[in-house]
Amino acid sequence: MAKETFTIEGAGAISLTAEAEGDAYAKPVLLAHGGGQTRRAWRRVVSELAQAGFRAIAFDMRGHGDSDWSPCGAYEMRDFAADLVAAASRLDQKPALVGASLGGLAGLIAAGELAPGSFASLTLVDIAPRMEPSGVMRVVGFMEEHVDSGFASPEEAADVIARYMPHRPKRGASDGLKNYLRQKADGRFYWHWDPVFIRNIMSARQGDPDSQERQSAMLSQAAANLTLPLHLIRGGSSDLVSEEAVLHLRQLAPHAEYTDIADATHMVVGDANDAFSAAIVDFLGRHHSSDTAQPQGTREL
Repeated sequence: MAKETFTIEGAGAISLTAEAEGDAYAKPVLLAHGGGQTRRAWRRVVSELAQAGFRAIAFDMRGHGDSDWSPCGAYEMRDFAADLVAAASRLDQKPALVGASLGGLAGLIAAGELAPGSFASLTLVDIAPRMEPSGVMRVVGFMEEHVDSGFASPEEAADVIARYMPHRPKRGASDGLKNYLRQKADGRFYWHWDPVFIRNIMSARQGDPDSQERQSAMLSQAAANLTLPLHLIRGGSSDLVSEEAVLHLRQLAPHAEYTDIADATHMVVGDANDAFSAAIVDFLGRHHSSDTAQPQGTREL
């Protein structure tokens, strides 16, 4: 199936670059990636969802990939959540929402606080209201480490990624990796996202030691508000989402379904794409397989 690339207007007139595959009138599935990633993180999932009969729409979150950077540094969780709500409002049907890490946190706020009823279901990919502080800091530390200095070459970036993910076979500077980098006038390569995004996170944590606890409380309340079909997919070796965090979420939302993918880390999709795709296609198929829209003229997405 042919893939289409287009833009979506997010909150505050932020332009979001998206890619879709699948029948235009099939059930839409919005895919929101994690911090520091781009829509390419979902490329195999997009094709597999399309083959399963869905309209898969993956987009670059604000400040990431080919989407606009916020001119005022608006990268709070509610800003990302507002983009999800804006994207959903432009569809003929309520979309199923799949969010990994940052995308999942934004999804919780969007569906449980900002605009309940905007989504047909929510899948959280290795994210929950309570996260392990050490795991969070490992992710944030990795993102911050080279944000200002960049890399001399894509090969150097590949070496840094290999040290961050020692469980995976080392990969060279592939064309895929190059999509995550931008070469600036100084000749060095920098991550393909707005450095203000990570600086805001670090500033908040340094200036307010209780910021993560307050965020957890906010996310817990949002989760408790959810009534839509909910699915948590956890990496069995995740250092962000513990078994206790899973239990906490299921106490807040007893109707939640849960899939644990053995041997996957926080980077579930990249670590175990086949198992992840099977889990998500099964969940979406049971809840949405008969959902279709009737042609209503020109669609925006």
